[in-house]
Amino acid sequence: MNKFDVVVVGAGPAGSTAAYLLAKAGLKVLLLERGRGAGSKLLWGGKAYAQPLRDVWPELDKEAPIHRWVTKERISVLWGERAITLEYKLGRRVAFTSPLTELAAWMARKAEAAGALFLDEVVVEEIVVKDGRVVGVRSGGDFVAADVVIDAEGANRLLLEKLGLADRPNPYHMAVAAKEVISLDPRLIEERFGLERDEGLSWLVLGDVTLGIPGGGFVYTMRDTISIGIVLNVGYGAEAAEKGVLRDHISRLLENFRTHPYFRHYWKEADVIEYGGRMTVEGGLRFAPKRLYANGLLVVGDAAGMLVNAGYTIRGVDTAVTSARVAAEAVLEARDKGGFTEENLRGYEERLRKSYVYKELVDHSGVAEIFGDPFFFSKVPPFLVRAASKVFEADYAEPTLLEALKTSAQEEEINMLRLMLKVGRVVRRI
Repeated sequence: MNKFDVVVVGAGPAGSTAAYLLAKAGLKVLLLERGRGAGSKLLWGGKAYAQPLRDVWPELDKEAPIHRWVTKERISVLWGERAITLEYKLGRRVAFTSPLTELAAWMARKAEAAGALFLDEVVVEEIVVKDGRVVGVRSGGDFVAADVVIDAEGANRLLLEKLGLADRPNPYHMAVAAKEVISLDPRLIEERFGLERDEGLSWLVLGDVTLGIPGGGFVYTMRDTISIGIVLNVGYGAEAAEKGVLRDHISRLLENFRTHPYFRHYWKEADVIEYGGRMTVEGGLRFAPKRLYANGLLVVGDAAGMLVNAGYTIRGVDTAVTSARVAAEAVLEARDKGGFTEENLRGYEERLRKSYVYKELVDHSGVAEIFGDPFFFSKVPPFLVRAASKVFEADYAEPTLLEALKTSAQEEEINMLRLMLKVGRVVRRI
């Protein structure tokens, strides 16, 4: 019991996927989780893209804890009590909502059923290196040997920092998130959001819900709950606090979001049953460690920076699962080549670069330009809302759209040429 073919650190989507596939292939696998139960320390909005998960579990639709299939995507720009909202009605089942604790627990159970040994409430304090290669992990006074270790520790990469594979995170590449879960009768959820049974909504919000600080809000409908949350860029949030713009804890911003006149009727008379917070990846490729492989080691999921923020949607679960699937393939390939050396494990990163995940990270790297420029959060939302108010709230003759935009830009002290150049640059890269 003190020697395994593979030790996986972290029983989130990435760790449980790797453990499942490698145990299914006949390897002796140990899956370790620091929380009480798989997924117990996870906090997440609530939408997962289905097809990459079906590639691992064809039985997903029948067995996984799917709450609702996303049929509506909304994006809102908010300033004051005014809002601009864009809605898209989907034509097929692409993504679903599910509490990540439930989804991760299901994945861990699949890993156990495949033969992996799962242990929770185990804090891995060190990935042990001997003679230049990873040989196992240490928890307290216990050492567990392994031919290969898969690091799926998530955004807080303390183990990788100790190994020297990852630097301390840049605060501008990280975000802090706060989330509430609101309990509501399924029929009321469907009635208030205009949904049919089993249909769900994914809603992203920009504007003064974050006081103009880079970040945003989110709303996801589950079966009988609604998840709402606020995300703030850590670096810019700290700057705003120093300047006195951000004077309250993020939980107060979340409370203001929940009680905002534009949203509160959706969950009127509902009960807040859960609250949580966490750090999350913001930088994508900028957050990725120096290498995703070493002698006897692979890095997957959030720890590897495998989170895609496309601006209009966020992909994290499917990208984590795919990175773990590719890692499992690389481990089996390295075994067949004779050992888990750095050279043999190099195939992981090569495979990953050919996957849709890496393409997504590269193609949407322009979003980092948005989140790296407070202009898009402090200036653009009030400008857009002001222009809309001139068009839709005129008592007599409405201005043309161009007139409304020009006047609003002057009132918000925005240079139109500068705005067009910034927007054009971002649109080309999103």
